[in-house]
Amino acid sequence: MQQIEFSFQQVKESLISAWEAAWDHGHVDALDTIFHPEFQRVSSQSGNAIDAEALKQDILDVRAAFPDLVTTIDHLLVDEGEQSIAIFWHTNGTFSNDLQGVPATGSTVETRGSNLLKIQEGLVISEQVTWDQSALLADLGVPSLKSAFEGSEEGVVVDDLSGVPNLEALKGFNRQFITGVTVVTTKDENGKPRGLAANSYVSVSLEPPLVLVCVQKTTSTYSSLFKSTHLGINIMSNEQRGTVGVFASKGEDKFAELDWHEGPNGSPLIDGSAASIEAEIKERFQAKTHTVFIAKVKHSEVAQLEPMVYKAGRFYDGAQLTAL
Repeated sequence: MQQIEFSFQQVKESLISAWEAAWDHGHVDALDTIFHPEFQRVSSQSGNAIDAEALKQDILDVRAAFPDLVTTIDHLLVDEGEQSIAIFWHTNGTFSNDLQGVPATGSTVETRGSNLLKIQEGLVISEQVTWDQSALLADLGVPSLKSAFEGSEEGVVVDDLSGVPNLEALKGFNRQFITGVTVVTTKDENGKPRGLAANSYVSVSLEPPLVLVCVQKTTSTYSSLFKSTHLGINIMSNEQRGTVGVFASKGEDKFAELDWHEGPNGSPLIDGSAASIEAEIKERFQAKTHTVFIAKVKHSEVAQLEPMVYKAGRFYDGAQLTAL
């Protein structure tokens, strides 16, 4: 009995030392001293399991995003009968660099979690955790849409029998959906107007007045939009076919030859639009390659102009439904 108690005391001391070295200083190889060769870490949030090398990379990624990260072990419980150790902890850090495609906001976050470690031969063979990077982003106010990160379901049968829906078939389905055309706008940290063309606009509700836009993370406007408190949504009129082309391009200054004005909170609103709104960003949901923005309308403008319509890669007159 005395030997077991002494053994677990050593494990505790080694665990605390390696934990601080890895999480607070980035010396991830210190974990090699406490991990069993068959170590696995399982997230209670997603059910995903990773090995020691993947965990080391996760730690390095988090520390790169939060260079001043400091972790504190609040409590540590040992169950010698179950050969386990439970760790309760919290961390503090500043979101200084991008993480998982999410632009840094400069905000400070405190996050908490617990880990249940199983011990075998004095080494940690498994770790069940309540925290992963998606939980950290949720603490920053950027939750993930869980369904967007699910793997392919086993046993799903489609035409190609691969278990994965045919991409061209999905594109064909989407092309049959008729939408309006919008330009989503904001300003970057230097006050320069930014914008992109989008047809993924939806009115969520009138009471309260909520709208939704979905933006791809690789667009040049994405980082500025993510960091903004407000955005503009401009419904393109029949007279703005050229404007749509500008905002669908990768031009450096898309506003150079456009007439526009500011909304009450500074969002660029494009003159000649069929309608424009300015909205306060309330929620940001990660959806793998895109982010879903939910915003509350604060200002609206409606002109006596017909909107443009988009279907199957072509633009149409919203009044006559003739090709533009």
